[in-house]
Amino acid sequence: MTTGLAETRTVSDRRNELRVFQWIVLVTLLKPFSNLFLAWGMRGLPLPAATHPVALLQALIDPLVAIGVCMQIAWLLMRMSLLSQADLSFILPVTAAGYVISTFLGRVVLHEQVSLTRWIGAILISAGAALVASSRRMTSQPAGAGQ
Repeated sequence: MTTGLAETRTVSDRRNELRVFQWIVLVTLLKPFSNLFLAWGMRGLPLPAATHPVALLQALIDPLVAIGVCMQIAWLLMRMSLLSQADLSFILPVTAAGYVISTFLGRVVLHEQVSLTRWIGAILISAGAALVASSRRMTSQPAGAGQ
């Protein structure tokens, strides 16, 4: 009887791990793409938008900026959900892999000049993210888990 319970718990744990992994991938991808839309939209606005609060509010009318803002909101809510499932010290470094994606999107889509130093920095961040990803996602029991 205990074996069946242990097998069920293992299947449940695997499902939970898969769900957390899917959320991590989604959060990691959503941030760079939301930044892409924001940058794209803001580039089409007049220069004073960067310094004038009213112009920033008017920027929200731009469709690309609006999409970027909605994606940022979705990203924040998803990250909050992830933080209920895993440690902050795990989630933040793992999702930092999005910096390489942001750098790539800036180069390819926005045609930005990306120096070798920036590429190396983005790659180092990803290497650190890979190290963190290989560790346990939860170092302590969530509040109320033992009850």
